[in-house]
Amino acid sequence: MNLNTYVEAILFLKGEPVALRYLSKLLDKKDFEIKEAIIELKEKLDGRGLCIVEKDESFMLATSPELSNFTKKLTEEEFDSKLSKAGLETLSIILYRGPVSRADIDHIRGVNSAFIVRNLLVRGLVERTSNPRDNRSYLYKPSFQLLRYLGIKNIEELPEYGDFDEKIKSFNEQFIVDKKQEHAEE
Repeated sequence: MNLNTYVEAILFLKGEPVALRYLSKLLDKKDFEIKEAIIELKEKLDGRGLCIVEKDESFMLATSPELSNFTKKLTEEEFDSKLSKAGLETLSIILYRGPVSRADIDHIRGVNSAFIVRNLLVRGLVERTSNPRDNRSYLYKPSFQLLRYLGIKNIEELPEYGDFDEKIKSFNEQFIVDKKQEHAEE
């Protein structure tokens, strides 16, 4: 496969700006090779529904500017409507697991959640903070507006929040034990 195919896949999966240095390191290529692949990808996407947005040596896959009227209409419909099943699912993950990274949300849901998370951010239902373990990503958590909307003073007032937290901790502990036993048996 061509290098530009790998770059395209990474940009699609990330759904947010990706630094040139990160791409170079991940693909074990020199910066100039990544830049050449991006030029090829830009040419490949010319006249299609997607394009590459570039800023400060970072790149992001986005919808083409030629479709701005259409995407604006689509986005407004999405924001003016009720939350979709995917939106409610993502919001629940953020409520019960937050602060949580988008990668973890994607892992739990099994799909790319970039648009859904952005929708929740724009609606003011979630907020993002810096990730202390990885300065290239963010953590998402419920906003004060969401708590106010739900009529709760803090997260612990969510239904079965304490039970859920305990079940997750128990699951994680058992998962670690099971993995250690698997490795010991090998």
